[in-house]
Amino acid sequence: MKTNISLSNMEFYGYIGCFDEEKIIGTRFSVSVSMDCEIGDAAETDDLTQTVNYQQVYAVIKQLMEAKVCLLETMCGSIIKQLRARFPQIERLSVSISKLTPMLAAGGKLDAVTVTMEG
Repeated sequence: MKTNISLSNMEFYGYIGCFDEEKIIGTRFSVSVSMDCEIGDAAETDDLTQTVNYQQVYAVIKQLMEAKVCLLETMCGSIIKQLRARFPQIERLSVSISKLTPMLAAGGKLDAVTVTMEG
């Protein structure tokens, strides 16, 4: 059975950024994933092992968000790679990461910058 499973606006504190300060001080991030999956008979069998366990998806993302990288794109790619490797039921995957109140070299204020990737 084709199913969409989404985890929306998971919040993490992390160290993604190109500025030295971002790797020391860190900032808040919001991560959302949308997964189109083939879950077989999970809806009829009520068997968690036949679907994509969102608790495990969260745990994978939480662990990855602890890494210090420069680009949101790098983190999106890592999440896609790890989720696809762990959950073969995923047929289509979209990952969005928002850096909340990012530092701006030019000064000023910005609520968020978001990168979305599909894989």
